[in-house]
Amino acid sequence: MAEVSEVLMSVLNTIRVPRPGDRVHKDECALSFASPESEGGLYVCMNSFLGFGSQYVERHHKRTGQRAYLHITRTRKAQKEDENNSGSGDPPKKKPTRLAIGIEGGFDVEQEQYDEEVKVVLFPDRQEITADDLNSMADVCKDRVSQSMAGVMAADSVSHTLQVQQWDGEVRQESRHAAELKQLDNGLKIPPSGWKCEVCDLQENLWMNLTDGKVNCGRRYFDGSGGNNHALQHFQQTGYPLAVKLGTITPDGADVYSYDEDDMVLDPKLPEHLSHFGIDMMTMEKTERTMTELEIAVNQRVGEWEVIQESGATLRPLWGPGLTGMKNLGNSCYLNSVMQVLFTVPDFQTKYVSSIDKILDEAPSDPTQDFKTQVAKLGYGLLSGEYSKPAPDPSEESSTSSEPRGDQVGIAPQMFKALVGRGHPEFSTNRQQDAQEFLLYFINMVERNCRSGMNPSEAFRFLVEERIVCQQSQKAKYTQRVDYMVQLPVPMDQATNTEELAEAERAREEAESSGAPAPPAPRACIPFSACLAAWSEPETLTDFWSSAVQAKTTATKTTRFASFPDHLVIQIKKFTFGLDWVPKKLDVSIDVPDTLELSALRGVGQQPGEELLPEVAPPPLMTPDVEVKAPVLDDSTVSQLCEMGFPLEACRKAVYYTGNTGIDAAMNWVMGHMDDPDFSAPLVLPGCSSAPGTTPTESVSEEHLATIVSMGFSREQATKALRATSNVLERAVDWIFSHLDDLESMEVSEGGRSAGDSEASREPPPGPRVRDGQGKYELFAFISHMGTSTMCGHYVCHIKKDQQWVIFNDQKVCASEKPPKDLGYLYFYRRVTD
Repeated sequence: MAEVSEVLMSVLNTIRVPRPGDRVHKDECALSFASPESEGGLYVCMNSFLGFGSQYVERHHKRTGQRAYLHITRTRKAQKEDENNSGSGDPPKKKPTRLAIGIEGGFDVEQEQYDEEVKVVLFPDRQEITADDLNSMADVCKDRVSQSMAGVMAADSVSHTLQVQQWDGEVRQESRHAAELKQLDNGLKIPPSGWKCEVCDLQENLWMNLTDGKVNCGRRYFDGSGGNNHALQHFQQTGYPLAVKLGTITPDGADVYSYDEDDMVLDPKLPEHLSHFGIDMMTMEKTERTMTELEIAVNQRVGEWEVIQESGATLRPLWGPGLTGMKNLGNSCYLNSVMQVLFTVPDFQTKYVSSIDKILDEAPSDPTQDFKTQVAKLGYGLLSGEYSKPAPDPSEESSTSSEPRGDQVGIAPQMFKALVGRGHPEFSTNRQQDAQEFLLYFINMVERNCRSGMNPSEAFRFLVEERIVCQQSQKAKYTQRVDYMVQLPVPMDQATNTEELAEAERAREEAESSGAPAPPAPRACIPFSACLAAWSEPETLTDFWSSAVQAKTTATKTTRFASFPDHLVIQIKKFTFGLDWVPKKLDVSIDVPDTLELSALRGVGQQPGEELLPEVAPPPLMTPDVEVKAPVLDDSTVSQLCEMGFPLEACRKAVYYTGNTGIDAAMNWVMGHMDDPDFSAPLVLPGCSSAPGTTPTESVSEEHLATIVSMGFSREQATKALRATSNVLERAVDWIFSHLDDLESMEVSEGGRSAGDSEASREPPPGPRVRDGQGKYELFAFISHMGTSTMCGHYVCHIKKDQQWVIFNDQKVCASEKPPKDLGYLYFYRRVTD
């Protein structure tokens, strides 16, 4: 022990006590998914507080020279009682009463019980020091090491903080209308019970407007349940913003919704506002479920969506390489599904997994903050099979069930999620997200982090050709843009079961008129060919400014493939808006084929004898005096669009690009451009391409320049794109691919060459790096969504592995018996080569 004491004394100056703000990684290895529960435990560096599994601690020691590590091992305690503590003296687990995580009354965060062992290990000889050993050492040594050990164990682990992040879905803001709410003196008094909708006589889901006391039913849900939207329609007709849900009023409060603010809100004057209509809040009792309780019920029913999760059959669990489950970190199933599919693509496997050793050797001092390292760590964790093992069953000893459990140990991608979501207003939270949005967001991150060498995102990148023909002059314009997925509309009028749908609609109307609950609606069956035809058929542009006739006229736009990618992603646009602008999900079944032949949709460019539209910019909107260059936008139209919940800048663009022609034209523009990457980016006006306070010659971001140059464009082209889009990378990329013809005619002056050099000395500027081949594809994966919107519900994915469909449902990985290919949201195809 004296020898160990001497060694410890020699490294004492490298042992730190965690300070506030230090990131302590004591639950997850920085380079793998090892944890204190893993074989060999976890070693926490007592200087940097990075955690390493037994496989990588030697590597860190040799690279940094750090010798002192805190070794943490945990062994699961045997649970004697069953899941609900039945048969014991303890009460059963409480059901959640609050839409929250990590808060009293909210959803439980799984807390396993462990026996924990902690000791200091000195490398390279792996000399061990326990807390008892420290008592026999010098005070200076004992105090420093004891404080460091205590500080590490007491610190909040980064992984744990991310996983059990407190989220309260019930925190509501005070309505801006509450303090000065106008209430009409119409003599109306509301009885304490017996309410019904004043329009349809519905007797549940009723909302009383706090301005005029009118009682109407709530919104209709995507499946036909709920109300008939009459409370919303009343707001649209009157502008009266606040309504209270009848049946939720108690002395403690009630559900209050602001249609103007489009959210549940607080009304500090609610007793006064209710009293105006004869309602004594102190005597009211709750008779209906609150909106929070309804949302909690949805979150608890995740396991009940039988079709997509194939829960009607006993599925055979699978284990091994490429069959690793992922833990749900709290609404992270969208991320789990996307990453499972991406690491089925050979490009991602080659980039991040095949060279895992090289990536880890070149990792920076803090690998938890390095994109390439964390993506490689995730990919190796999914493909290696090291974590594809059955999860221990706490009730295994007492269980009599012979059914195999599909849950795995799996991997928990906390570091990965924290890194890719950092700084993003949505992906950094524990809220549910749109898998399609995350896929494009992650592809964009890959683009930015693959400036040199192999870029796996190229597997999805393709060019789209858009041909616009002026119907008055019959002259055409061709543009190309880059894309990563095809977004197919759902033509509901092409349903093959129209008689069944019509009969169901008649039954719904009869139920509505009688005040009875609406019967379940059948699912519309839409041919995939109809979706593809709706994407490829000519689109009529009614307000097209033609440079040939120098006026607005009608044009047709046709979309085609300019190239076919190695892997094609197809999104079924199930999420849309009803005629009343209420978001809804289309409940449809689409016969998505196993193979695709898209060669007929390849664009062929300018036709023989076809004349092109002159390259003349449309005149900017001017004020009446013509001297002011800034266009005048119709504020009332902008305001109407904003009130519908669309971003301000998107509303300004809609009004500008439709020439102040009214709300209908602007709304059509919004609906046609919601998926644009720069939908909510600031409006850039002709002659004002720079942001306020900048000049066109101001230097642009070197990081943004490098990203665009890595895609195959010259520095001059990248600079022009960034200056044209206020130095916003995402908009610059979109701009550059929509101005390829302009860029090809640019006078390039690279390598010290002047623009006046001879034509023969100039090489044509490089274009975007896209792969091309035949348009034959086979389906290899699809992601499905369950729920009423992309912001709630659950995602799972099905992937074809060795001719066998496999379902990945977070930690459950099983052989699929009936893959629900007709109910998918995102479909992934790979090219078939002859």
